[in-house]
Amino acid sequence: MRAGNRIAAVGVAGTLLATALATEHPAARLEPLGYALVLTSGLALAAARRAPVVTLAVTGLSVLAYNLLGLAVPALAFLCAAYAGFRAGRRLPTVVAAVTVLIALPLAIMASPAGPAAKEALAESRGVLQIAWLVAACAAGEALRQAERRADEAERTREETARLRATEERLHIARELHDSLTHQISIVKVQAEVAVHLARKRGEEVPESLLAIREAGRAATRELRATLDTLRDSADTPSRGLDHLPELLAGAEGIGLRTELTIEGERHEVPDAVARTAYRIVQESLTNTARHGAASTATVRIDYRPDTLAIRVDDDGTARPGTTPVPGVGLSGMRERVTALGGRLLAGPRTEGGFTVQAELPLERIA
Repeated sequence: MRAGNRIAAVGVAGTLLATALATEHPAARLEPLGYALVLTSGLALAAARRAPVVTLAVTGLSVLAYNLLGLAVPALAFLCAAYAGFRAGRRLPTVVAAVTVLIALPLAIMASPAGPAAKEALAESRGVLQIAWLVAACAAGEALRQAERRADEAERTREETARLRATEERLHIARELHDSLTHQISIVKVQAEVAVHLARKRGEEVPESLLAIREAGRAATRELRATLDTLRDSADTPSRGLDHLPELLAGAEGIGLRTELTIEGERHEVPDAVARTAYRIVQESLTNTARHGAASTATVRIDYRPDTLAIRVDDDGTARPGTTPVPGVGLSGMRERVTALGGRLLAGPRTEGGFTVQAELPLERIA
């Protein structure tokens, strides 16, 4: 837009200068100054969007000055400045400037070195023409301003409607999760708690698998509650992020999966969306490893790069090179999260055996 303003300003300045050079006018010592003022009036339009009032003042004074010096050049630059003033919503300063120029312009022409008859005819014709053109320019500026305001209002209305629909959909999903999944997880958690309690009451050794089920039920309940709060736009419960990875890996240790966490690069703050996605990638990778990979060890590597957060999760499971992983819900969900952030995801068997999940999440697009 600014480049367009500059091009238009140069075009107006060139047109006015060409008109001044082609128009007969009384020779005077100050003729070069008049040409300079003609150029100034046109070039000042480059600042019309940023400083409309200043542009009005510069173009108005320039028009009066070069007419006073005898250059009978139309006040095209001032008309453009009046248009820009109304478009910017500066009605009162524009009207004041327009009235001032309309009153002062005939006086400047009468005081110019032109002949008496030419002065009178020029002043009379300029007065009528300038009023008509000023009214047209101001009306055009105001009409465009109102059209832009209505377009902005329509855009805001569409955005508000979309946000309202998204909020309603999130609430619907939250209700469905609460009514179905929360109930089932709560039953599993309660049954595990009761089984552990009864085993201890009878003095029996509690199986590790039962303890793992109980802890997994507790963790699932917390995760689901946090997810429901997020869907309801609750700010009270923070989302899970990179700071919660040690806790996540400790949970995996509880079900017999040895884990190792490595942090590379200089640690720095990352956007919340990236931190949440990184946590979910590690969580889903460890879940798949425990359920399907028949692995005993998993390594998690988080690499902080200047413009990217890289995540890699490797295991020593049964996956072998050349086999194609079955695209389940977990992998599809990871890929959707990564793609939504403009990142890349690689998931498949490793050359040395086992499975790997690698993701790169850009930071600049989201920060």
